[in-house]
Amino acid sequence: MVRAAVLFLAGSAALPAAAQEETCRLALLLGLDVSASVDADEYLLQQEGLMSALVAPEVQEAFLNGPGPVALAVYEWSGRFQQDLLADWTLIRSEADLLAVAAAVGRGERRSTDFPTALGYALGFAANTFAEAPPCLFQTLDISGDGQNNDGFPPSAAYEHFQLGGVTVNGLAIGGAQREIAEYYAEEVIQGPGAFVEYASSHRDFADAMRRKLERELQAMILGELAPPARP
Repeated sequence: MVRAAVLFLAGSAALPAAAQEETCRLALLLGLDVSASVDADEYLLQQEGLMSALVAPEVQEAFLNGPGPVALAVYEWSGRFQQDLLADWTLIRSEADLLAVAAAVGRGERRSTDFPTALGYALGFAANTFAEAPPCLFQTLDISGDGQNNDGFPPSAAYEHFQLGGVTVNGLAIGGAQREIAEYYAEEVIQGPGAFVEYASSHRDFADAMRRKLERELQAMILGELAPPARP
């Protein structure tokens, strides 16, 4: 299984030599929906899907071959007060760093199973988490879910009251529970230049969708950093 392989590799990977300090190019925060609409099997598909995506060769390539490291953190969210950090901010400078984050995700234990979908609160938690991030050139929230907000204030209120103005928010909309979820994420959740929604038709497609999403986010950041400045 992906979980066993990642945990073994993370425990056995040699620590890299001290890396030269570089400017962090991106603070990337991943938010996973664990509300009541996500059953136990779907939770495992998300957990192992993210672990698999983080160690996919193309994703590792995008993390490790850009102009400066990426800071990565992962949290779960559901109801108003149910947000749990699975992996705190980690500067990704090597394969071992990615394996360590994937292993932290794999060790996570679901703390709630019966709470509603509080997307506004999930965005507020992200804002507070970004406040603790290392200094990076850009900040991106990658939030996934299979349902619309049904508890507490909506995403629009979160954008109004929390410090998210400089954060690009992308969505991973998971179908099955609601067919219109991709449209909802596009209209109500994402924000910022180039923001997009990746779609998974069901939780079984989560791993592939997450891999595509991470690769697109990281490659776009590399191209943006390497592109020449626009002419006046």
